[in-house]
Amino acid sequence: MSPTRRPRKVTAALAAALVTVLSGCTSGGDGATPNVATGTQEAVDAALREGGEITYWSWTPSAKAQVEAFQQEFPNVKVDYVNAGSGNDQYVKLQNAIKAGSGAPDVAQIEYQTLPQFALPGSLVPLDQYGFGAFEKEFTASTWNAVKVGGVLYGVPQDSGPMALFYNKQVFDQYGIAVPRTWDEYVDAAEKLHAADPTKYITSDVGDAGFATSMIWQAGGRPFSTDGKSVKINLQDEGTKKWVSTWNRLVEGKLIAPMAGWTDAWYRALADGTIATLPYGAWMPGILQSSVPDGAGKWAVAPMPTYDGKPVTAEHGGSTQAVLKQSANPALAAAFVRWLNHGNGIKPFLDSGGFPATKADLDAPSFKDVESPYFGGQKTNQVLTAAAGEVAPGWSYLPYQLYANSIFGDTVGKSYKENTDLAPGLEAWQKALVDYGNQQGFTVTTE
Repeated sequence: MSPTRRPRKVTAALAAALVTVLSGCTSGGDGATPNVATGTQEAVDAALREGGEITYWSWTPSAKAQVEAFQQEFPNVKVDYVNAGSGNDQYVKLQNAIKAGSGAPDVAQIEYQTLPQFALPGSLVPLDQYGFGAFEKEFTASTWNAVKVGGVLYGVPQDSGPMALFYNKQVFDQYGIAVPRTWDEYVDAAEKLHAADPTKYITSDVGDAGFATSMIWQAGGRPFSTDGKSVKINLQDEGTKKWVSTWNRLVEGKLIAPMAGWTDAWYRALADGTIATLPYGAWMPGILQSSVPDGAGKWAVAPMPTYDGKPVTAEHGGSTQAVLKQSANPALAAAFVRWLNHGNGIKPFLDSGGFPATKADLDAPSFKDVESPYFGGQKTNQVLTAAAGEVAPGWSYLPYQLYANSIFGDTVGKSYKENTDLAPGLEAWQKALVDYGNQQGFTVTTE
């Protein structure tokens, strides 16, 4: 997730549009991995030499600069850049074009959590056939896993969002609060802060599905798995229970600011110390710098608290670019995707404040050792790049994750509103997801 890309509420329109994706969903016909031949990059290189025209849909802040840089390097290729709206808006338009059989771009920006919903029905071009599997060693394991669906490669990672703890050092110092290393210490800090000043809260959370799943991931939960059309959902696994037992102490204790994120009130609360921490993705510095200028010099970053003190974190956000099956020139489109994330296109992405998925860029002193004036001169990327290597393996999203996110507020969200146990809400969410998946042609079980 790049600095100006934010978690978005999934609209009813998007959820409805995605029904058409899922009802015809296949994964190699009978659920087997699609027959993708391992190839070379010769076709991609040849397409670049020949040139042509492709269309690219993206909402990201670096997209325009990347397109301009690409065309300067390859003047025989014309890239028609279209900002079709932020993720959810774009997805509705993209699905409508897929359903109509025309109008889709050659290349589209797609978030990791959304990729399965377009890959499984066969709407995307597998990139293994162009030899892109050879890039695996150059990317962090978590992001590489995120661009594979059913063992097939559908993108090259652009960014990553390993989670860390962003905290208001000024508030912590004022109230004598130590930076928490464990979640128990985090809850203790929340109690101490709120007791000292009832107008201040350790964080804010009114029930965001993306945040909750990332927190479950970090706690060791693996509630979703997919094998072709077979889906398993277990939102009562040990990792999920571990997160619930911790977060319940904050929700039931009314220790979390009842304030929706990405609102004017939320930004003000980050600036004035009402909200003291954010356990968020590594793209958060860009948000704070651009949207909370009055927080300059107050904020710092530390590793995520853990349950046993051992370093482990999760991803929160991130996206790739995928080639659409409708593309008239998929090899050229694949060449563009390769260049964006495995070539000179990475530089304008980094210049826009993006947090990379490439190991070389994460390890580069020019990135890792930069002092941040906003964070009081702290070398924040040292903490964040360390987190990139501590992401717990084995996570997967549902093949209808966007729909799942769209109903989170109607199930688990009620617990936040009523300051009650999250567990019944998760049970309701699970039941709704099982019912929906079975209606869409999946075989969904909870065992």
